Amino acid sequence: MKQLLENWQHYLPLAGVGVAVLIAAYFILRKREIDPNEIERERRLYLNRIGRIVEGQVLEIEDKIAAPKPEPPRGIFGRRKNVPNGSPNVATMLLHYTYSISGVTYETAQDITGMEQRAALNRAVVGKAASVKYDPSNPSNSILVAEDWSGLH
Repeated sequence: MKQLLENWQHYLPLAGVGVAVLIAAYFILRKREIDPNEIERERRLYLNRIGRIVEGQVLEIEDKIAAPKPEPPRGIFGRRKNVPNGSPNVATMLLHYTYSISGVTYETAQDITGMEQRAALNRAVVGKAASVKYDPSNPSNSILVAEDWSGLH
């Protein structure tokens, strides 16, 4: 032990490398932020690619205004974004619809915020028939509008 303490200068570079490895491991292995809009976009693309089409019906078109949620803490060294008190409310547009597969009726809604042009809402009439794309392995997973497809007639 005394010999180790006498030659501490020789071990200093190894300790520095060890600290650098620990910091690098933290940044590589830490949980990444997941953008919910990107997850929804990937779900729409997936359903548009593999989905089967079934007839459905538009139930309601809802303009919803919600207050912004504060951002949760991001970690040890992460910073929170300050949300000003006077920040504008977030507007979302929901398209409620229903469809039946094998005798089971599903009633759901899709957030079409940002896709209003693609949805051609002038054609969306409550009670009107629409084509719904659904996942054959999970029929409750469905879309009415995607980036390059619209089921509104």
